[in-house]
Amino acid sequence: MKPSVGEQPPEQQRYARVLEWAARAGLLVLVLSFAAYLTGLMEAHVPPQKLPELWVHPVDRFIELTGSPRGWGWIRLIHLGDIAGLLGIAILAGGSVLCLLSLVPLYAARRDRAFAAISLAGALVILLAASGWVSGGH
Repeated sequence: MKPSVGEQPPEQQRYARVLEWAARAGLLVLVLSFAAYLTGLMEAHVPPQKLPELWVHPVDRFIELTGSPRGWGWIRLIHLGDIAGLLGIAILAGGSVLCLLSLVPLYAARRDRAFAAISLAGALVILLAASGWVSGGH
C-alpha cells in the first residue's frame, strides 16, 4: 500500500523514530557524563588540573603520558568521568546501525528481500568499519 501524498512511508517513519531515540539517548549520556565529570561524581582518568600541561603534546605523547587507551580500549575505563562521554558519542555514531537494523524486520515482513539484505549489509559495513579490523593501510 502506497502512502498518500505528504505521508511518509513506514520505513522512513521507523528510521526517523529510531534515529530520534538514538540521538536523544546519546545526547543524554553526553550531558549526564559531563555533569558527573564536572561535579566530581565520577573520578577522572586524567585530572583536569593536569590537562593544560598535557594538551601541548602530540597525541602519541599525550597517550603515553596519560596511559590513555587506543581504539576500543576506552570501554574498560567507561566508569571514569572524562571517558564516560565517549559512550554518548558511540551511541550517536551507532544510531544509523540501529536504524538500518530496525528496517530489516519491516522489509522481511513485506517479503522485500533485496531491501532487507541491503539494510543488513549497510549495518554490517558500518560495524566492520567501526571495529577497526579494516584500517585502509593506517
